[in-house]
Amino acid sequence: MTFPKALPLAAALTAQLLAQAPAAPAAAPAPPAPPSILGFALTGSTTLGSQYIFRGLTQTDGKPTVQAELDLVHPSGFYLSVAGSNISWVTDQFTGSSAGPVSAGVELDLFGGYKWSFAKDWALDLGLYRYFYPGNYVNLGALANPNTTEAYLGISYSWASLKYSRVISADDFGIAKAQGSSYVDLTLAYPLGESGWTVQAHGGKTTFNTSSSATNTLLGYTDYKLGIAKEIKGYTLALAGTNADTKDLGYDNAMGRNIGKGRVTFTITKAF
Repeated sequence: MTFPKALPLAAALTAQLLAQAPAAPAAAPAPPAPPSILGFALTGSTTLGSQYIFRGLTQTDGKPTVQAELDLVHPSGFYLSVAGSNISWVTDQFTGSSAGPVSAGVELDLFGGYKWSFAKDWALDLGLYRYFYPGNYVNLGALANPNTTEAYLGISYSWASLKYSRVISADDFGIAKAQGSSYVDLTLAYPLGESGWTVQAHGGKTTFNTSSSATNTLLGYTDYKLGIAKEIKGYTLALAGTNADTKDLGYDNAMGRNIGKGRVTFTITKAF
């Protein structure tokens, strides 16, 4: 067979093979855009955890936690969020004491602000945070209602962030006349390539600003966190160890347990 005569046959065979070949898989559909309210995208998350750790302190005395958060984020950078969790630390501080009845089983947080992405991977974050602890406060003695308001300023670059929070309410999580108390937080969340694994590290410093230097020394502390997280089918699983150098006299609850010190926590979070 000469080459010119073979061309029509080759073309026919090629067409037949192409017709029999399986079709290329269709591209995965793009995820649907989140719902919006007045131009604000609505997102949120739910979390189940072995305990609730806040600034190195267990808020549930080592017991499980259920948490939820809703976020409204505008393309301009403004945002507003509400979050909730079960807690026990308020009640635990007064169990068996003469100060009661004092009890609170829920923490509700309302926060909002403005996040400015001023350069590639860089952002500034400015806002207000209000911590609510609805409950029964008949007699607090020398302590104060734990409801607290903070102003914060943060800067982040890629997987690193630094945040400064300052109490602007009169009281600070039950410590009376502590306006000006502060918390400095350095957090790293380093992704391990495309594996879905993230290494987490954190260091924080709590400083109290009361009229008593002895109280400030007793309650001030530093906390640390080291952990790892993995995203699996839309769920984020995280395991972390935390430690706070809290003094027993300042942070023992009514059961004699220091709510800081070394702890290990496992959480499962689902974003939506």
